[in-house]
Amino acid sequence: MSKIRRLLSSIALANAMGMIFSSPLIAQPAPAEATASAALPPGGRGGFGMGPPATPAIVNAAAAANTPIVPGPFQPTWESLRANYRMPAWLIDAKFGIFIHWGLYSIPAHHNEWYEKHMYGEDAAWHVEQYGPLDKFGYKDFIPLFTVPKFNADEWALLFKQAGARIVLPTAEHHDWFSLWDSAINPFNAKALGPKRDLIGELAAAVRRQGMRFGVTNHSIEHYTFINEPKDGTRTDLHDPAYADFYWVEHNDARLQKFLELWVAKNEELIDKYHPDMLWFDNGINPRAYDPIKLKVAAYYYNRALQWGKEVSIATKDSAYLAGSITDHERMMRAPTTLQETPWQVHDTVGSTWGYTEGMRIGKPGGFIHTLIDVVSMNGCFLLNVSPMGDGSIPSDQQQVLAAMGKWLKANGEAIYDTRAWTHSGEGRLQIPRGQEPTGKDIRFTAKGDILYAIVLGWPGEQAVITSLAQGKVAGTVVEVELLGSPGALPFRQDAEGLKVQMPAERPNDFAYALRITGLKL
Repeated sequence: MSKIRRLLSSIALANAMGMIFSSPLIAQPAPAEATASAALPPGGRGGFGMGPPATPAIVNAAAAANTPIVPGPFQPTWESLRANYRMPAWLIDAKFGIFIHWGLYSIPAHHNEWYEKHMYGEDAAWHVEQYGPLDKFGYKDFIPLFTVPKFNADEWALLFKQAGARIVLPTAEHHDWFSLWDSAINPFNAKALGPKRDLIGELAAAVRRQGMRFGVTNHSIEHYTFINEPKDGTRTDLHDPAYADFYWVEHNDARLQKFLELWVAKNEELIDKYHPDMLWFDNGINPRAYDPIKLKVAAYYYNRALQWGKEVSIATKDSAYLAGSITDHERMMRAPTTLQETPWQVHDTVGSTWGYTEGMRIGKPGGFIHTLIDVVSMNGCFLLNVSPMGDGSIPSDQQQVLAAMGKWLKANGEAIYDTRAWTHSGEGRLQIPRGQEPTGKDIRFTAKGDILYAIVLGWPGEQAVITSLAQGKVAGTVVEVELLGSPGALPFRQDAEGLKVQMPAERPNDFAYALRITGLKL
């Protein structure tokens, strides 16, 4: 049977991204939403989005359910999170990490990682052609096909380490309610079914053996209303009683309360079993209506971390958390474009879809290296998503991107890791138009103590001119300039037009050029 693979970009649903940040030094200030939340509609800004439409009574009942409360200074209130949360130092220093989309949807490898949503609707004909009628082969039937014979956690971890990552965040559960860990709460999990392996546990151990931080992403609150049932009466497996708690298409108040209780319980299970350094949530938890269960999970997590003696953080989008999290942005198109006062992070993907699809287009390593530099210069952290295949292998074209990034970071990492933003992020074009290459005039800055790094995004030729460092514009006098990856100091002159650096005859790499500048008072 031939397969006609349509290549579509993944659908990205995200609310407008707010600027609610956490400070590493002081308690978070109270954003306007904190005092006005009582006046917001149940869904907060933008309604419920992809989360289930729940009443306050249902959410409060779910929050009061018999899941553990860990004693400690963190209480399930915004005031408590604001008073006690501090962004971890390691997170501010990390700058680069790996995000992963991998699950049952990687088996059909069609359309995108929302295959379950599409297969009962617009992609029904394609699915039936490949796998048979929807009442004979539903989404649940991908579980026994998800055996991941080529998955080797140590190989993944080594690849990510060599790419220069400081943290790795796999999808513990996507919108489809299939848990990739050994769960005593959700029977539809990778240890009990499919591969019959604790995929999250294996990866957590392997990542930590390589000295990296490990976190998990959880998209599951969006599952309750995720599936699009056929409107034409087509028979499906969606109402099979044996899979009622897998598909969740039967809705009522009692079911919704149970669903939200399980969301809390599964997060607590992830926290206790894997001690994640970061717990990341998708847009579905954004509405204010879910605050009671979000706060319960946060208090549980942070008090547990104090018991472990670890610094950890939740990561969320928009204003999902009014305190106690780092703000994450989905794709660079929604990320800040100017220097931010406090740290933030963005995740974007190596290819044209988040989850692996056949024929997906893979970006060029230079573009991702420039993105990393841009993000760090604006006080952010960049997470690059990789898309493993259903068998557990990572395609060679994605590996090549990671290898190129790792090679660049090995030579230039001191201008990225553990740095801080300077007084301004750069000069030249701070937003380079899509499809255009950077030039030697497009420069980004990072700092470490009194060392300033000027990272030139395009090769400047014989001379690099940094106008921001003209005499009189900065305190101190430049005493030495070096090019990372190239031996010896470089000749330079600092005058009223700028710092003029004579570049070597040969480029040290093909992507971006980090000048190490000493002598200034930063």
